[in-house]
Amino acid sequence: MICYFNRIYIKNVGFSTADCAFPFLFIFTHAHTRWCSGGLIHGVTGCYLTPVTLTGMRGLSNYCLSCCVNSLLQTFSVTWEIAELLERWDVAGAKGDAHNVALHLKRVLEAMRGDLPQPAPHRDFLHCLDQNNFRLNVQHDADEVFLSILNFIHQQMDNKVLAGEIQDLYKISVETNLQCLKCNSIQTETSYMLSLPLYVKEDDNSLEGCMNSFFEHQELRGINSCFCAHCGTKNPSRQGVKLLSLPRILCMNLKRFRNSRGSTRKLDCRVSFPETFDFSQSLQHVFSGNFAQNECRYTLYAVVVHCGYAMFGHYTAYVRHRENKCWYYADDSHVQQTTWEEVQRTYGGRQSFSVRSTLEMPR
Repeated sequence: MICYFNRIYIKNVGFSTADCAFPFLFIFTHAHTRWCSGGLIHGVTGCYLTPVTLTGMRGLSNYCLSCCVNSLLQTFSVTWEIAELLERWDVAGAKGDAHNVALHLKRVLEAMRGDLPQPAPHRDFLHCLDQNNFRLNVQHDADEVFLSILNFIHQQMDNKVLAGEIQDLYKISVETNLQCLKCNSIQTETSYMLSLPLYVKEDDNSLEGCMNSFFEHQELRGINSCFCAHCGTKNPSRQGVKLLSLPRILCMNLKRFRNSRGSTRKLDCRVSFPETFDFSQSLQHVFSGNFAQNECRYTLYAVVVHCGYAMFGHYTAYVRHRENKCWYYADDSHVQQTTWEEVQRTYGGRQSFSVRSTLEMPR
């Protein structure tokens, strides 16, 4: 199981769309901050889009199949913590570096804060990703791009203190316990993720249910058996994951794709999700004995949505404006105001989308 809180910002998003569109990424923030989520949409109907003005939000032109990156940039644009940290960065040593993702992200986020009606310029950022092996004219997975952007920032910023602070915004610390079912010895390791990978079932799902499934104990047998240092052999084992600490911004990625007989398909089942979420009320049992945080409430502020099928589709985003608290729907160069009710419908089965969300803690 691979876990990362990469592209789930817990804030809220939702929108009714055409067939095969589903929420795919959520982004939450601590309750005094905000919640963000993201996803992918394809074939949206009944949506009249016009360029946004006077909102502090700007669209982004679709350049060489850039809808995935465009949607992620919209979620970064409402994650003001990143913008503030990048503003503190003295870029003198990075100027002119066409490969520096952090530098070009800083510039594009500054451009997106304007109130101009035309799309914000972002081709330099796209070409920068291209030079870091995220090629133009290729469709990419939003969660993979999101995590890679965070890793590029961490690697390429010359100010390692600020680079660490940016990564810490998303860092989820976990404790993994592996119990040998032969001798009952337990091995414990600590690690971190930047987003939570949540698998959905081929049925109606809830975000809380998906998180409960992630933290359930799993038995590993056969080819999945693990090496036991005490026995000196591979034995059937039981694995469990507990939370050591939660980040300020919590990203969750819904894993809707399944591989079968050499082909990949996308699940179109429903996933319901809230606008606010409190771990201490719903998921306290997933805390490690060393978990010491008192504030565990999150608010959704962004959702990335994918519409389409496993091999092709289109990404859009729902984001919550920091100042007026309204939800906006961003589809490349067009942005329009929407409602929380439409954000919720993003995960509503075959008539909705795949989403990614991000949560943020209260400030």
